Amino acid sequence: MKVLIIEDEKELRYDMVSYLSQEGFLCESARNFSEAVDKIGVYEYDCYVIDIMLPGGTGLDLVKTIKSQKHQGGIIIVSAKNSIEDKIVGLEIGSDDYLTKPFHLSELNARIKSIIRRRSFNGNNEIQFNEIRILPDSRQVYINGKEISLTAKEYDLLLFFIVNKGRVIPKDSIAEHLWGDYMDQADSFDFIYTHIKNLRRKLVQQGAKDYLNTVYGIGYKFQSE
Repeated sequence: MKVLIIEDEKELRYDMVSYLSQEGFLCESARNFSEAVDKIGVYEYDCYVIDIMLPGGTGLDLVKTIKSQKHQGGIIIVSAKNSIEDKIVGLEIGSDDYLTKPFHLSELNARIKSIIRRRSFNGNNEIQFNEIRILPDSRQVYINGKEISLTAKEYDLLLFFIVNKGRVIPKDSIAEHLWGDYMDQADSFDFIYTHIKNLRRKLVQQGAKDYLNTVYGIGYKFQSE
């Protein structure tokens, strides 16, 4: 799951990115309004954590930008002041939650997970797809009741496929989801083939059906038979 942290305080930005990365999120960051606009214009994220006061603009304007571009990710507004007016405006224009500084990183983590569950998993704490069961909070995967060991990228791939089951997913969308803005450094999509091959092998070896179909020249489609 991809998270964009938009925060001008260097130490806090670093702490948020470091903590959430350890929790299994693919984190990117922006330190000012213009950097945030650039990233929002190119990439989509599962959740946006946005400070209201930013150099060059306001977080509320970024919320409007995200909504105008039809991005589906959740939005958490962060503010150094407990302003009921800012909170109301933020919620009215489309944000999902509001945090007042200072806050515990564990609380931010919990709120991000809650928003993603609500938006992607209908509020459920687990995902069931036939014989495959996923616990997103603990990043555990079970096949027919038996836990399977996946790498971080394999887990992210499986979750991404199941959330988007039935859709044709282009290879560049998969690369962006797994590597974010570092995907441009890749010479080819060979790294995608390798991770998909390993994921497919592990699932089938543990007794899962092969739900992954190659759409030649485009990407992949995860669907029931």
